[in-house]
Amino acid sequence: MEQTDFSGRAAQLDAQLAELDLTDRLALASRLGNAVFTTSLGIEDQVITAAIGLARLPINVSTLETGRLFAETVALIAETEERFDLSIKRYVPEQGDIDAYAAQYGLNGFYESVEARHACCHVRKLKPLAKALEGAQIWITGLRRGQSGNRATTPFAEYDADRNLLKINPLADWSLDQINAYVEREAVPVNPLHARGYPSIGCEPCTRAIKPGEPERAGRWWWENDEKRECGLHVHEAASAIPQPA
Repeated sequence: MEQTDFSGRAAQLDAQLAELDLTDRLALASRLGNAVFTTSLGIEDQVITAAIGLARLPINVSTLETGRLFAETVALIAETEERFDLSIKRYVPEQGDIDAYAAQYGLNGFYESVEARHACCHVRKLKPLAKALEGAQIWITGLRRGQSGNRATTPFAEYDADRNLLKINPLADWSLDQINAYVEREAVPVNPLHARGYPSIGCEPCTRAIKPGEPERAGRWWWENDEKRECGLHVHEAASAIPQPA
């Protein structure tokens, strides 16, 4: 597909995907071009990985192994590969980028300012993501409308102009109850941290368990005040907006 086709096709696909179940949504995405699913190993992403593996769909599964993940998350990668007989490709940050970040901000400088936190996400997530999506025409994610206010209008399909690809969000309309039911039905392995109050799991230094009544993503970058805070993976023009270590 040419660049002009992506934007024009998104609205049509959004309506088309709304009428399909999860497996058919993923199967359709796989037929559109080179498809890459990036998983953070959270419960939503585990459902998508399961659907890909069980249906043997030709979708590349990748993860961003940032170097600061919980041990439980890292262990889940291999467990998931074995359970669904598939390979999850790991993308890691460049050591030179990590060293440059630490020299400018300090290794844990992300606690000190939003700028420093964005710069850390750029080094450990955005740059590896760019590698994971090289040559991709379709990017599949586990975004759900119920995850946060910032994601409440998540479509099934959208044109990512920054990366010039189609972004497919097959779980956009799923509730957490639907997620849990699928996990139980298909015996999907999940991160044990979910049972300890972590509905959304990122890097260990930047994730805490949530308190009763808090939104699902309240435990991410909890020291910041912006309720719509994101790492930049799913924010338009993120690459140009996020500062890089000097």
